[in-house]
Amino acid sequence: MQHTVAIKAPHLFRRAYGKGKSAATPTLVLYARKNGQSFNRLGLTVGTKVGKAHVRNRTRRRIKESYRLREATIAPGYDLVVVARAAAADARFALLDRHLASLLKRLELLV
Repeated sequence: MQHTVAIKAPHLFRRAYGKGKSAATPTLVLYARKNGQSFNRLGLTVGTKVGKAHVRNRTRRRIKESYRLREATIAPGYDLVVVARAAAADARFALLDRHLASLLKRLELLV
C-alpha cells in the first residue's frame, strides 16, 4: 500500500464511525471520512464474531489485498474503515473484492 497509512489510533476509528459516510454489504461495512491530507488512511476491524484468530487474520489479509489492488483508483484524502461481518469469514476472495468495489462506488470514492 504505497499511498495509504494504517489507522491505529482509537479516536480516528471513532471519528470515522461517528461522522463518516457509511455503506454496507452482507460481508463488509465501509466508513469514509475526509481527513484533510493528501493520502488515505485505512483501518480494518475484524471482530471475534468472524471467527478464531487464524480466520480473522486470513480475512484481514484478504481485505488488505483487495484494497491494495484498487488503491490507485481510490480518491486521496480519506479515512477509510472497513468492518468485516461474520459472513466475510466464509466468503471467497472474489466476493470480498466485489463487495469492496461496490462500497467504494456507492460512497463515490473512485476516481
